[in-house]
This record gives sequence, C-alpha cells and structure tokens, in this order.
Amino acid sequence: MSQRSRPLPRRSCLSTPGSSERFLAKAPTATADFSFLDLEDSVAPKEKVAARDKVVAALRTLDWDDRVLCVRVNAWDTPWTYGDVIDVVGRAGERLDEVMLPKVRRASDVVALDLLLSQVERNAGLPEGHVGIEAQIETAEGLINVEEICAASPRLESIVFGPADFAASIGMPVTTIDETLHQGPSTPFSYVFAKILMAGRANGLHVIDGPFLKVRDLDALRYAAGITAAYGFDGKWALTPDQAAVLNEVYSPSQELFDKSLDILDAYRRATQEQLTGAVMFGDEMIDEASAKIATSFVARGRRSGMTRSTS
Repeated sequence: MSQRSRPLPRRSCLSTPGSSERFLAKAPTATADFSFLDLEDSVAPKEKVAARDKVVAALRTLDWDDRVLCVRVNAWDTPWTYGDVIDVVGRAGERLDEVMLPKVRRASDVVALDLLLSQVERNAGLPEGHVGIEAQIETAEGLINVEEICAASPRLESIVFGPADFAASIGMPVTTIDETLHQGPSTPFSYVFAKILMAGRANGLHVIDGPFLKVRDLDALRYAAGITAAYGFDGKWALTPDQAAVLNEVYSPSQELFDKSLDILDAYRRATQEQLTGAVMFGDEMIDEASAKIATSFVARGRRSGMTRSTS
C-alpha cells in the first residue's frame, strides 16, 4: 500500500470523469481529501480507452496538493480492466496512491488486482507495493463476502459502499439514492452499513460511503451523510466541490468534541500515571480505558483533519 496515503483523511472523496479534460482540470482546485479519476461509470464505453491518456496527463501535470490520489478502473467483468491498470498505473508515476476496483464480488477479485499491480510496478520502476487498493462493495455477493474481501491483500486501504449498484443488485424498488432511504426506524441500508463497517475496521481499513445523487440539495446531503458519520464511517463520495465542502464538515469531529476528547485523555493519563487508578470521575462521568479508546479515536480523526486544541 502507499505509505504516504494510508494515514490521510478521506472525509470527502471527489469523483471526476476521466474523459472530461475540463472537469479534470478543475479537480485539484476543489477542497477534497481524496480525488479519484474515473474510468468506469462516468465514462461512455466508446471513450474508455481514450480516457486513459487524459487521466495519465492529469496525474502527471496538474497541480495536486497532498490529497489521496486514485484512479477507478473498470470491473473485472468488462474488457477494460487489465488495460486500465497496465496503461494508467504503468505511466502515472509515483504520485498515484491507489487504484479503486469496482463491483468486487469475492476476495479473488482483489488478489488478481494485487498480482497485476506487482508486475506493473516492477516494470514501471515503482517501489514494490506502492499502489494501494480501494475495493467497492456494490452487489449482494460482495456484501456476503465482505469479510474475506477486506482481508484479501495488504494493499487494501479502503472499503467503499456503492449504493446505486447495490440497490439494483438486490432489486430495491428505487430510482435514486437520496435522503428518503435513511428515514424510518429501520432503513434498508442499516445492515449493510454495519456489516461493511465491521469488516473494514477488523482489517484496519478506511470505510467510505458512496455518492448522494441530489447534487444541489446540500441540506439533504448533510442529513444522509450524518447517518454514516454516526456509524463511524470515515467519509463519503462527493460529486461536486460544494458537496465536498459539506462532507469535510460532517465527517470531522466538532471542536467541542475534539477538545473534550483531549481533556478525557489528559484526565485518564493523570489517573493511571499519578493516582494509579484505572477509573476516575470526569465531571459527572466515570471514565476508564474504554473511554480513553473512544477519545483517542476522535482525536486521531480530528488531527488527520488538521484540527488543533481550542485556546478558549
């Protein structure tokens, strides 16, 4: 996996069609944690091969910041996958952090990509294991096998839920993915979110939610993103720079929560190192090792997002 990108935040994961030079040129200017240049769904079949050159040019010449930089290739059940990997990864250079593989159904899909990447890296003069993998769960079969998928390769950095293809896979009677899917005491995706999150966390992966298709309704996006943020997801796809700005806020701890987490860690450290006790009162709460673990998680997420302790 890319040692550079592994610890970086992924609150907002901006999708950019690889066939559009105009959109590619704008992508580095968006305030997003993660950009992926797409060769799959947003590129018409007749444009797939030509888009590779545009993506390589964008990777090598545009003024990218420190964000995670990724290319989504086509799925293994298409005629383009091996060509995408050989052509794009072979020419992209060291700035490419990851390859995203869509419609992953079983662990062997990831293993096959891992093996191909090893050969491409060797032939391109890249360090062994430089390119990470991001796997998308978009089918019922993929969800059933998600635990094995998440453990399939040391290159894996993230697991991503693809809601639209998944809804089609299970025959869900919807025509779009919007906030109404998340309303009610039990939503259609409750089980899906929990299963993917557990599999990803058990293997140390980032866990990302897929796109929200009402691109102009930012309030609805905020509501939908808040659902997976509450589960513990790291971020969500953005289809526009405005969506990315909302997601950066939703998937960051509040300043109040960040400061409280630091205070909890300070109190717990004093309790264990000075008072030699494993539990201590923090205001009207009893805190212990479990409290410290929760606080540590929030502090790590906040620091990845550039947060610092409030001085007030």
